[in-house]
Amino acid sequence: MGFFQKIKRFVPDGFIIAIVSMIVLAYLFPGIGGKGSAFELDVISKYAIGLLFFFYGLRLSPEKMKTDLRNWKLHLTTQSLTFVFFPLVVLLFYPFFRNTGYFPLWLAVFFLAVLPSTVSSSVVMVSIARGNITSAIFNASISGIIGIVVTPLWMSLFMKSTMTDFNFSKTLIDLIVQILLPVIAGLALHRFWGSWAIKNKRYFGIYDKCVILTIVYSSFSESFSNGIFNTIPGWTLFVLSGFVIGLLFVVLSFSKWLTNKIGFNREDQITVIFCGSKKSLIHGSVFASVLFAGSVAGGMFLVPIMIYHAFQLFYISLIARKIGLEAR
Repeated sequence: MGFFQKIKRFVPDGFIIAIVSMIVLAYLFPGIGGKGSAFELDVISKYAIGLLFFFYGLRLSPEKMKTDLRNWKLHLTTQSLTFVFFPLVVLLFYPFFRNTGYFPLWLAVFFLAVLPSTVSSSVVMVSIARGNITSAIFNASISGIIGIVVTPLWMSLFMKSTMTDFNFSKTLIDLIVQILLPVIAGLALHRFWGSWAIKNKRYFGIYDKCVILTIVYSSFSESFSNGIFNTIPGWTLFVLSGFVIGLLFVVLSFSKWLTNKIGFNREDQITVIFCGSKKSLIHGSVFASVLFAGSVAGGMFLVPIMIYHAFQLFYISLIARKIGLEAR
């Protein structure tokens, strides 16, 4: 490995740099695209999110999804890690944070814990590690659909007491309209435009990232305008980062133990570990824009998922490369 290749391994992902840039921009120039502007970012984001998930559905193959249902034990294990084990780990710390000033930060971490898995990066990492790619695609895809119901359901346990205007039914309807219906529409048109969408997935990936960056700027802009982060000390963010990173290691360790206990083969084990431990920044951004719509603390709920997303890309890519080389 050459010198520049070694350096490249430690250079932050370009998308992470772009996210940090949006946060800096929101801090320096808050209010761009706010309410009353000629182009309101919140309104634009709603339509952009629907289009994003339409393209996502367009790239899914209904036939492949039906075939993948046969490996039900792998799917059940992966989704249980994502939506049950992950939240339960964070719930263990609830008694220490309730009725304290740090409860909103705990709730932000809990929001991370109940999010769906990533799609593209999960499949890429499983591919690099030579795992079960077909099942990885199915699990990453179905996770986002399950999250439409499960994520707000988990959050409703605590948000009803902290946000008096939180309405679970309305939130669920908003998520169905913005995410599920566009996915279904895309699936229905897959037979006509699916090949074209898959061929041009690189460009759709750029579009996905632009939508996330818009949501990140909008959320942090409102939070900075209302002075939300002025009340959070630097050491608190440092501890939060350590807790979030530690959470990844806990889930990875438990996933490895569980897959050994169940007796999965090597390929299925890799798929469960990688898909079950990942969390989606795309869904996190979208869900936050719906769940915390109108909340001045919206940006704060994105902090844990951004920390987790950055570290999971770095660390799991290292693991995937190592496992992939061992399998040769």
